[in-house]
Amino acid sequence: MTKTVNHWIGGKTVEGASGNWGPVTDPATGAVTTRVALASAEEVDAAVAAAKAAYATWGTSSLAQRTGVLFAYRALLDAHRDEIAALITAEHGKVHSDALGEVARGLEIVELACGITVQLKGELSTQVSSRVDVAAIRQPLGVVAGITPFNFPAMVPMWMFPLAIACGNTFVLKPSEKDPSAANLLAELASQAGLPDGVLNVVHGDKVAVDALLEHPDVAAVSFVGSTPIARYIHTTASANGKRVQALGGAKNHMLVLPDADLDAAADAAVSAAYGSAGERCMAISAVVAVGAIGDELVEKIRERAEKIKIGPGDDPASEMGPLITAAHRDKVASYVTGAAAQGAEVVLDGTGHTVDGYENGHWIGLSLLDKVSTDSDAYRDEIFGPVLCVLRADTYEEGVRLINDSPFGNGTAIFTRDGGAARRFQLEVQAGMVGVNVPIPVPVGYHSFGGWKDSLFGDHHIYGNDGVHFYTRGKVVTTRWPDPSEAPAGVDLGFPRNH
Repeated sequence: MTKTVNHWIGGKTVEGASGNWGPVTDPATGAVTTRVALASAEEVDAAVAAAKAAYATWGTSSLAQRTGVLFAYRALLDAHRDEIAALITAEHGKVHSDALGEVARGLEIVELACGITVQLKGELSTQVSSRVDVAAIRQPLGVVAGITPFNFPAMVPMWMFPLAIACGNTFVLKPSEKDPSAANLLAELASQAGLPDGVLNVVHGDKVAVDALLEHPDVAAVSFVGSTPIARYIHTTASANGKRVQALGGAKNHMLVLPDADLDAAADAAVSAAYGSAGERCMAISAVVAVGAIGDELVEKIRERAEKIKIGPGDDPASEMGPLITAAHRDKVASYVTGAAAQGAEVVLDGTGHTVDGYENGHWIGLSLLDKVSTDSDAYRDEIFGPVLCVLRADTYEEGVRLINDSPFGNGTAIFTRDGGAARRFQLEVQAGMVGVNVPIPVPVGYHSFGGWKDSLFGDHHIYGNDGVHFYTRGKVVTTRWPDPSEAPAGVDLGFPRNH
């Protein structure tokens, strides 16, 4: 029997009223298991109205009230992490351990939000002039919105709304319609934790819902994570409507491997970073740049490891990699591999024909490894978002860094080397927002901010960490001057001596 996913508005489930529904498939079987309501502009308006009404009291609530809810929420999320992970596996396809890891990284931001009392401390300068003090404070924006991708249906929403509501805002979440169930559970658990009705709302939908949020006069800010073309559209449209925007786009993350690197460690890292989560993550390493004569040995070590990866349903404990999200996406990823040889690449591993016994209709693809890839090939230029690793060759460190910096993307990058001086140069010279030194996926911990450069980020603020707090608040500076009590008008005695 097909399950139905409806909206969560004003603290309760609200049935879809647009008459439009989207299919949600089990990627391991290809079967449609769920239908999700696709919101009309009027339904988005109802969610924003609920958030606006809730802001009237939540925006002025005490920090103690907010953190009390968040501590309770953190405990509930911890208790339900297996349930959340199971929903992710059922609709996204990633293996259960990977889904659990996603929930754990989202919990980091909830923990950061629990400490909002420290994050929102202002500044005070006394006696800047005679009896004049200046204070700087930060206040919430109002109703804010988040538009999140399919690849991390729990983690990326948790990058946004816990911090936003901790700062005193109310939130409308529009998750991916491809795997919507986790978002509803996150909202239901927040309600159980004591979050007042309307503070967190979930509306499902497609471009109609997205545009309604971008254009809504009562939405003050929009957070987005997704592909670069859509990030650019979100930023342009929301900015034109007077909104604050942080729009995180796509990536082509490079791993520079120097001749002195531990090649076994580099190969382990490349396989994990390129093929983990089936490559469906914006921090995946999709391009390895081998410097000097190590290329052939490195490629062979990667091949040996990649061939051992067990592919299967995400709910099978033996599986190390699951299927892709949809059949259409699987076919698109495969097209880059089948066209690579014609564009000069050496196809070391071709995963396009992979199937899993008993699950022949699933969205399967195996691991692909392309060597000697040119920078003008489609497999290199585009964000493939699948388990395809490109290896490029460079003669020198300088050539490798120049190759990375010539990319239009600047999300994350890594260097593998034993040379501290080379690593120091790299972290200063490379044009990317997140850098790993012998760390293949340099996603920052929750109290540091996540975000790229160039075509990987539109807007001024990175997500979560200090940047997240600043994005979800606006500064106010208050200058005060109070007369000394001794200057009180004649006839008024405040009990202060007049002899000083």
